[in-house]
Amino acid sequence: MNFKTSVLVLGTISSLFVAGAATAQAADALRVRGTVVSFEPSLLTVKTRQGETSAIKLNTGWKISGVASASQKDIKQGDFLGIASVSKADGGSGALEVVIFPAAMKGTGEGDRPWDLQPNSRMTNGTVADVTDVSGRAVTLTYDNGQTKKISIPDGTPVVTFAPATPADLKPGATVFATTQREADGTLNS
Repeated sequence: MNFKTSVLVLGTISSLFVAGAATAQAADALRVRGTVVSFEPSLLTVKTRQGETSAIKLNTGWKISGVASASQKDIKQGDFLGIASVSKADGGSGALEVVIFPAAMKGTGEGDRPWDLQPNSRMTNGTVADVTDVSGRAVTLTYDNGQTKKISIPDGTPVVTFAPATPADLKPGATVFATTQREADGTLNS
């Protein structure tokens, strides 16, 4: 694995990939993807992928984690993955990106839900029940009391795992993903 930090993930670990678990309080939840414009100890300014600038107030206890490049070959039975995917014409699902969670995070955000990586995408967090290498790589994930979903992973699909990061990594231009909450006054908090 190449452990060069290339993308930063910001937010509390419990909320990284949880979208459906707390639907009532997550009504105002917002995932912000973009690049760092500036960083102060309690404020992160991000230029979003839509070209807007968002200021995110960092609440006490906020955490940062990096991601490092991994490989499809690093995925094995029993791993816990988060896979963003879209439906394919043949009725299956094709991965857009894959996150290999550390063993300590097994179960984080388990399930299948709509996702905002691209239109009609979904996020499936589950345990690898099976890995096949027939005409490319595919995994079968199990989640939520025995439900399963088979997802193909085309060559070139980004595969990452978590890596250490510090606030010093929040330099202008660094890529970030932040799970935030929009407050009544319109401000974003993480």
